[in-house]
Amino acid sequence: MQGMLIKSTGSWYKVRTQDGTIYECRIKGKFRIKGIKSTNPLAVGDRVDFTLEPDKNTGVIHKIHDRTNYIIRKSVNLSKQTHIIAANIDLAFLVVTLENPKTYTAFIDRFLATAEAYNITAVLLFNKIDIYSEESQAEKAYLKEVYSKIGYTCLDISAIEGTNIDALKELMQNKTSLFTGHSGVGKSTLINVLEPGLHLKTKPVSDIHNQGLHTTTFAEMYPLHFGGYIIDTPGIKGFGVVDFKKEEVSHYFPEIFALQPHCKFHNCLHLNEPQCAVIQAVERGDIAEFRYYNYVQLTEPEDSPYRSKMT
Repeated sequence: MQGMLIKSTGSWYKVRTQDGTIYECRIKGKFRIKGIKSTNPLAVGDRVDFTLEPDKNTGVIHKIHDRTNYIIRKSVNLSKQTHIIAANIDLAFLVVTLENPKTYTAFIDRFLATAEAYNITAVLLFNKIDIYSEESQAEKAYLKEVYSKIGYTCLDISAIEGTNIDALKELMQNKTSLFTGHSGVGKSTLINVLEPGLHLKTKPVSDIHNQGLHTTTFAEMYPLHFGGYIIDTPGIKGFGVVDFKKEEVSHYFPEIFALQPHCKFHNCLHLNEPQCAVIQAVERGDIAEFRYYNYVQLTEPEDSPYRSKMT
């Protein structure tokens, strides 16, 4: 039998067949995914083959089909290993809040760089716009201008007031969409608005903001009534990038990569080389300083004199 893995709890997996039947499955032996040292051999979104056990209620997964893509980050507890968040994704939505809690650009840019590296289209959702102060509204406008200019889709939303929910549904229709972000940015509340029948649990932050903390423990995929699937993920504190060689980091910052041919040296790292088109663009204001600084953070080791000079 074939199906799609819709939830992983570590030892057991939920697999959904094409007719909508869901089976609890386990793995046969150990899966070795070529080139990936991961804490989880299977991920939500994987297409698998399985056989039913004698009880006909549970199954054994014996094959994983090739992935079109996947998104990955460093494991929280095992820094040398990686954790696959999900596989076979059409769109990756990063839910961003500038208040309650604050999403910093370093986190945003690490996520976007990873999406670029694994060939996944990323979208930024600026949530909770109904509670933003004037200062946060101005910051949001600036960030949207920067990221839109680079080529990323940015959308203002309010899960509480329903702002731009129809526009979000249009983006998601008939696609497999990943939702991620910090705990408390309102992912579960937002998903409940998109698919009210799910009744995902939220935990109140305060009576004033009437918003929920994310209570998801494991990534899980749900079908959408308007077509497609949504993958809900646990709240992520940090986003550690995986196996980025310093000479390749610029490839994952589109506005920096576009200027590479104009640098004096073909292997320019855009740090302190003479006649660097990227550094010149930063000085002119054509590249946002925060984006360049986040690029340097990914390129240079923490003890780099150049990196410390910029702080």
